[in-house]
Amino acid sequence: MNEAVVLHREAMDMLKQTSRTFFIPINFLEPTLRKTVASAYLCMRAIDEIEDHPSMLAETKRHLLTSISTSLKTTFDPEVYRALIQPYRHILPDVTQRLADWILLCPPEVVGKVKESTGIMAEGMAKWVDQEWKIRTKEDLDDYTYYVAGLVGCMLSDLWKWHDNTETDREKAIAFGRGLQAVNILRNQDEDFERGVRFLPDGWDRDDLFSYAKQNLSMGSDYVKDINNRGITMFCKVPLALANSTLKAMKIGREKISRNEVESIVAELESQHS
Repeated sequence: MNEAVVLHREAMDMLKQTSRTFFIPINFLEPTLRKTVASAYLCMRAIDEIEDHPSMLAETKRHLLTSISTSLKTTFDPEVYRALIQPYRHILPDVTQRLADWILLCPPEVVGKVKESTGIMAEGMAKWVDQEWKIRTKEDLDDYTYYVAGLVGCMLSDLWKWHDNTETDREKAIAFGRGLQAVNILRNQDEDFERGVRFLPDGWDRDDLFSYAKQNLSMGSDYVKDINNRGITMFCKVPLALANSTLKAMKIGREKISRNEVESIVAELESQHS
């Protein structure tokens, strides 16, 4: 079997393993765009696993993220990357170990954009590792959520533009990513607290974070209104709908929505955009 076909299949399998909620909407994209977005997601997931690693020392995280950022912004060398992570291979997941493969998956004409965005993200993550994720103000929260999620919105906007000249609002693209991240923060609050991280500005409570999430998700919904491509529209609307439903569920004390609810939401959106 062709190596490119094998890599694409392995990437989609990895996507399914690492994020089912992302795997669902990506399948609405046209094949070339699907492969490109899969590459981008897996590159960013690779570095996210370093930032979130439960046992890795902060200085190791900073070293790895800074080194990866530098290599992505210059000439990424797979051999240099393998040497960089070699001492930590026993604790790093496959998605991180295979960063070079995810870059290879991306179409050559747009891989520079994916590497640039991932490099900026790694640099921002290293900064917040240094600051021990101490969120004091709303501006701090905005800065953190920009690096770990708003940047994803910006990169997606660049990919839509590259694919079929779709123009979107960058501020709304950032809010799209921020809103999804805020829901994740709400879902993972107890887990984060156990590792000594609290993504709440001083004086904020959980209700304030709910408001922050809703405000950004609302801007995210406005972001989608500029998009005429059905596949891209579905790709954006599915996670927004799931995030909004998760917010409602958490408001009444549930941790998340059920698999049946997910399937129902996706089916309803499909019928609206058929």
